[in-house]
Amino acid sequence: MEKKEPAERTATLGSAGETGQTIGPYHLRQKIGEGGMGEVWVAEQLKPLRRTVALKVIKAGLDTKQVIARFESERQALAMMDHPAIAKVFDAGETEQGRPYFVMEYVHGIPFTAYCDQNRLTTQERLELFKHVCEGVQHAHQKGIIHRDLKPSNVLVAVQDDRPMPKIIDFGVAKATAHRLTEQTMFTELGMLVGTPEYMSPEQAEMSGLDVDTRADIYSLGIMLYELLVGALPFDPATLRRAGLDAIRRQIREVDPPRPSTRFSTLGDGTAAAARNRRTEPNRLMSQLKGDLDWITMKCLEKDRIRRYASASDLAEDLERHMSHQPVVAGPPSAAYRARKFVRRHRLGVGFAATAVLMLVAFAVTTTVQARRVARERDRANQEAERANREAAAATEVADFLTGLFRVSDPEEARGRTVTAREVLDKGAARIDSELAKDPVLQARLLMTMGDVYLNLGVLDRAEELVARSVAIRKERLEPEAPDTLRASSLLGAIYDLRGKTDEAERLLESVLPVERRVLGEDHPNTMKTLVNLANLYDSQGRYDKSGPLKKEVFERRRRVLGPDNLDTLGSQYNLAVSAYRAENFEEAERLLVDVTAAFTRVVGSDHPNTLTAKDLLATVYLRLGRLAEAGQVYKDVYETRRRVLGPDHMDTLGSELGLANVASKEKRFKDAEALYRETLAAQERTLGRDHIDAISTCASLGNMLINAGRYDEAEVVWKDTLGRMERGLEPGHPATANCLVSLAQVEAHRGRNAAALRLLERAVRADPGWAPDLPQIPQFKPLIGNPEFEKIVASGRKQ
Repeated sequence: MEKKEPAERTATLGSAGETGQTIGPYHLRQKIGEGGMGEVWVAEQLKPLRRTVALKVIKAGLDTKQVIARFESERQALAMMDHPAIAKVFDAGETEQGRPYFVMEYVHGIPFTAYCDQNRLTTQERLELFKHVCEGVQHAHQKGIIHRDLKPSNVLVAVQDDRPMPKIIDFGVAKATAHRLTEQTMFTELGMLVGTPEYMSPEQAEMSGLDVDTRADIYSLGIMLYELLVGALPFDPATLRRAGLDAIRRQIREVDPPRPSTRFSTLGDGTAAAARNRRTEPNRLMSQLKGDLDWITMKCLEKDRIRRYASASDLAEDLERHMSHQPVVAGPPSAAYRARKFVRRHRLGVGFAATAVLMLVAFAVTTTVQARRVARERDRANQEAERANREAAAATEVADFLTGLFRVSDPEEARGRTVTAREVLDKGAARIDSELAKDPVLQARLLMTMGDVYLNLGVLDRAEELVARSVAIRKERLEPEAPDTLRASSLLGAIYDLRGKTDEAERLLESVLPVERRVLGEDHPNTMKTLVNLANLYDSQGRYDKSGPLKKEVFERRRRVLGPDNLDTLGSQYNLAVSAYRAENFEEAERLLVDVTAAFTRVVGSDHPNTLTAKDLLATVYLRLGRLAEAGQVYKDVYETRRRVLGPDHMDTLGSELGLANVASKEKRFKDAEALYRETLAAQERTLGRDHIDAISTCASLGNMLINAGRYDEAEVVWKDTLGRMERGLEPGHPATANCLVSLAQVEAHRGRNAAALRLLERAVRADPGWAPDLPQIPQFKPLIGNPEFEKIVASGRKQ
């Protein structure tokens, strides 16, 4: 079909759709909704079966690339999911005028909070219904989809089999966490507020588009829960929207909402109506809100997302604990609190015996707590006032900086070029010195943030440069032992390790760890992160006797503090398996990986990236054990799942394809192996760059396969290419270059060029002494055994 120009297409779509019109097999009956980009109609499906459906189609005249990308994202997001709490997609297509549409389940329901109020559901009944919403959101997150616009009007309640069932709709601003939703590139619009302000998380209000994850939906669920419990939003919507865009963003990011019980007490005459809608009295409702429900809701609404619930299922589980009178995770873990919960569960057994004692204790505790609370609130108010002034000034500077940073995408500056995220980062990094020099603390914060982004992109040299500057500024302007300084120093140590600067990494991490233990405490997340970074360094040095105990310590601490099924705890269990694998204790690695894979599957599902990562390493263990059939099957399962969930060009998908190539090489199916290696390498070069560490690794694997196949001339070409990539992409003398040098030495030895082979081996052992013991076992070097120079090289490596 010939593509029409935008003006011509708009002219042909004069009507947005009319009652009685037919689109494909669907007969439009009534328009029931209209948003920024689409219209929703009740339609009658005529064939192959008759049923009532909801049909969503792009508005006439709005078929721009941007709107189509957002529309397509919603269509594909819904199509990926299959859960009772999410509206199903039945069909998709285009109208005769070329406007995309999709057909979904027609939910004959009303918005979530309206249903609860109309039916006067009690607080307990509302929480039961809300748990189903959490389950639907958890399912979307497991599929890698963030809704980003959760609100009561996007959760409709329909009655099925005499039971209310919530249905989540409108994924129009959904974001994929691990894969592309559309074939077009779809970015969050920089400079546009995507979502609904009243339910928007602080990170969405930043409008950077670079740092929104599933915990943004946890925040929105918290606002919904707040409204569900209180009958009002934390901030008055009319006042919020009258304030203007900048004030809205500032309030979302900086102003802490009142607790639900506090907000309820300010409703005036509205308290009676809210209580009546919940079939209770105002005083009784206030009592219900205080304590657990205040804590649970406010944990969802933390400005720092690290302090929110890690998942929607964690939120649902805490609500279940509250309803069954168990201690909640969000509550203070004090003995008094746990005692109150015990008494609530065993009221009859302890009531009479404890009444007199509890009255005396309650009087004393209440008096003491109230006095301390008054003093604490006074101090907190003073501190918050000072912090608000500082943060307001800092927010203004960040806003000005980001406005200039993203001006690179302005047509006047881009001048027709496609502007990449890397260009935006490079420009921003160059401007930090000139534009933020007057605020070194803010400058250090942005340097570290950008360095972290570069690290995630695999651009290690720029990551090191920016984080090192951040550390230097923090040490000068803050204190060497300030938490932010220690956190930045730990990140810098991890980057040193990745770049092969193991001595510098070790000195830095071993100096940071004891200070964090003393200043922050053993169980602080920063302390445990440094322990993990140090353990990874010891792993890369082959010092498994030191890395193992550290990883075990982190695992035990996280299991005690966070619980056995927390994702960080399971991540530590996975790290123990990595250590066992690197120490070539493959049986122990297999045992740990089988357990952690089952746990990940139970907690986050079989398609979750963590589950797939653990299965991928399990396949690698099978490969090292020589169990090639099992390795191939697991690699195949992981590859197919990643290809479906993450896309064919995702770096993890390509890693699984590399595993399949390694299995084929071990099975001496060299033709199949070569095709897989070259396909993987081409994709990595296209998406990551020629000198990325993943591309270098694949190139090296291809070279090894060619040597094993006896194709030495081709192997030499590949290994020289690999060495060039390593010299450009890695630090001089990086241990990984040793493998390349040994392989080139094999080619030279095969050709009888012993002198050249010995020179290469000398360089290899200098880069990585661990190669020395293995050299006599390599078939190509058998003729060199007994050669004095060869024996000297082997001996020198052993001494080191």
